Amino acid sequence: MDTIWQRKHILDVDDFSREELEKVLQTTTVMKEVLQRPLKKVPSLRGRIVANIFYEPSTRTLSSFELAAKHLSADVINLAVASSAVVKGESLIDTMSTLEALGSDVVVMRHSASGAPYAAVRHLNCSLINAGDGWHAHPSQALLDLFTIRQFKGETEGLKVTIIGDIRHSRVARSNIWSLSKMGCVLTICGPQVLLPDSINQDPALFPLVKCTDNIEEAVEGADVIMMLRLQKERQQSGLLSTVNDYVARYRLDEKRLSLAKKDAIVMHPGPVNEDLEIKRTIAYGPRSVIKEQVTNGVATRMALLYLLCGREEIS
Repeated sequence: MDTIWQRKHILDVDDFSREELEKVLQTTTVMKEVLQRPLKKVPSLRGRIVANIFYEPSTRTLSSFELAAKHLSADVINLAVASSAVVKGESLIDTMSTLEALGSDVVVMRHSASGAPYAAVRHLNCSLINAGDGWHAHPSQALLDLFTIRQFKGETEGLKVTIIGDIRHSRVARSNIWSLSKMGCVLTICGPQVLLPDSINQDPALFPLVKCTDNIEEAVEGADVIMMLRLQKERQQSGLLSTVNDYVARYRLDEKRLSLAKKDAIVMHPGPVNEDLEIKRTIAYGPRSVIKEQVTNGVATRMALLYLLCGREEIS
């Protein structure tokens, strides 16, 4: 019996132990080896059913979970919310009951409301993976980011990681702050003051390795990893930002700013990228970028999560 991994659901990474994070990384390494084989398929989830239900649009995460399940030989249900009973008023609870009645072993859910997965698990006997809920959490993204950082940088202890953009409204940033801090990274989060979270400054004891700044030059200086976040257009429309041009001038990652980081620094982005807005296109597709590797590692990481939740057979 595995004494490290006892989880039934993956709702966030805020309560993961370092040992659990290491378990995910180790399992992801095995899954990445599977993906490098001529036949990218193992029978570990044969007979299992994985149901993907996304209340928000998604390309990378949905495709990634679907491929992950299929590589593990699971049967997959993709519920298109726009053409389902949800549009007729079916409640979240009713939908979860339907998916369970269909025999689902794992439900992968994305929802626009923060906390929706926590409500859903109260009405499920099967496992649930949070694929992103509102501004709250995106655990699988944080785990694939952690794996990618470990792939390129080796040890995480003392590594300087800078996250730039709309931190306040980013579920990606929130989950990364938890996981990277737990793994010993020293974080700097950067953006306009109105887009920085109050909690970091108000309770520094909670995140002693996290520093806030609105100065991008200060944030990227000496960084090992720079993680850019997508700027949501609604931030400008809501009045939180004066103009997009002002944001670009102050916070876009360009060659001059990148030169302040360490010479072997890597650049990350959860996607989709607003080219030449938060990051120059030449950097997003340049030699320092590991954005493509993040997408590839996303499949392996989600294979690892599905396997840890309900895998039946050893990977060989």
